[in-house]
Amino acid sequence: MEIVHKIGRRKTAVARVYLSQGNGTITINNKDLNVYFPTATLQYKVKQPFTLTDTTDNYDVKVNVYGGGITGQAEAIRLAISRAMCEVDIENRATLKPEGLLTRDPRMVERKKFGQKKARKKFQFSKR
Repeated sequence: MEIVHKIGRRKTAVARVYLSQGNGTITINNKDLNVYFPTATLQYKVKQPFTLTDTTDNYDVKVNVYGGGITGQAEAIRLAISRAMCEVDIENRATLKPEGLLTRDPRMVERKKFGQKKARKKFQFSKR
């Protein structure tokens, strides 16, 4: 099997994933998964496509990710890995699609408007 390259995005985070046959090592920005994402929740999000398809120790993953915060980056990586898993084996799509792992989350930060404090918050109104 050759290397499968896919991209995942979430908010402003962009993750480029390179999936290849291996023994289950996940490297993010040249760091180990447990070092880059210290919390168990974020590690679970990254590994979720593998646990759902029962291929935990079958593939090596190399990730380049930038932009956004750590949660956005973890979800961007999850989307990219899910897309790569579908390219490896089309049967994985039936498992990942109902869990919502192949859906790009379109929610973005709303822009700040002029004459206001933030996107929705306004300056205090004084009648007199």
